[in-house]
Amino acid sequence: MVDFTKLEQDITNSLSKVTDLESLNECRIKYLGKKGEISLLMKELAKLSDDDRKRQAEILNILKNKTLSLIEEKTEELNDRNLNEKLSSETLDVTLPVSSSLGSIHPITQVIEEVVTIFGDLDFYVAEGPEVETDYNNFTALNTSEHHPARQMHDTFYVETQTDNMQNVLRTHTSPVQIRSMLEHKPPIRLIAPGKTFRCDNDQTHSPMFHQVEGLVIDKDSNMSHLKGCLEIFLKTFFETDKLKMRFRPSHFPFTEPSAEVDIGYTKKGNQLIIGEGNDWLEILGCGMVHPKVLQNVNIDPNSFQGYAFGMGIERLAMLKYGISDLRTFFECDLRWIKHYGFSPLNFPSLIRDLS
Repeated sequence: MVDFTKLEQDITNSLSKVTDLESLNECRIKYLGKKGEISLLMKELAKLSDDDRKRQAEILNILKNKTLSLIEEKTEELNDRNLNEKLSSETLDVTLPVSSSLGSIHPITQVIEEVVTIFGDLDFYVAEGPEVETDYNNFTALNTSEHHPARQMHDTFYVETQTDNMQNVLRTHTSPVQIRSMLEHKPPIRLIAPGKTFRCDNDQTHSPMFHQVEGLVIDKDSNMSHLKGCLEIFLKTFFETDKLKMRFRPSHFPFTEPSAEVDIGYTKKGNQLIIGEGNDWLEILGCGMVHPKVLQNVNIDPNSFQGYAFGMGIERLAMLKYGISDLRTFFECDLRWIKHYGFSPLNFPSLIRDLS
């Protein structure tokens, strides 16, 4: 026969002697783990008669809940103690002189400013939208099918809220800004949409939060040759080169038809990439003519209007232009990294090139 009073006393005594979170976790496993004393007693209930099972199950549930409460109280107590110890040891001398060193502009901010400056000179305006978007604006309006892999939870962050009975997501691209702009404004439209985007991905060249810039042109005459010319001007200006090998490879995106991925030529000298020439290729962006169904979804007549769209990653542009090898370092807040790769606050992007 189990002595529940003694077991409860043992649990209380054990938890009272705990002095750190590691010991507390060991206590939790001892009593509530898969092979813990309370868990094993729960498994033994099946062998008892109906009356004994009901009585002991009630006692065990009360004991389990009390143990959980004691563990929560002890966890809060230990966390408070650790925080107080940390605060008392990490003092700040407010009498120290003010640092005279200037802060640095983050490479992402710098590249966004460069991109906005270049496209601004090409008569594009900047459009913005919310980072929490409806599933409709992020996928459906962009002609993305219900069963497209991008809609799966391993690719997209879903939010436990709804807008107008539509599921919300953290936007996976800035394309919803294009949808909102086309719904609010009549053609002609000529915009770029820089901003944060989110996808379930994390490695040397991917991050769960990153930045994109997308462009959209809608009018009566724009065609693929206009798209190619626009991108050529942008890439030559951004990478500050008069010679740039480009190729457009056929691809597929739900929201453009025809679609293409753009590669640029490069050569490698040691650890340095020379953008513009060479027999090797780097994928830089995706683009295409806006799909007629997308225009229909935003109440624009595809028989009267057409246009093109493109999108590229800000971090990728920064890595290629400024020789940054690991995307994750953009978000590590390392002051040494910022000092090395950062820019002077007075270094404003300019389209004027110094040829001296």
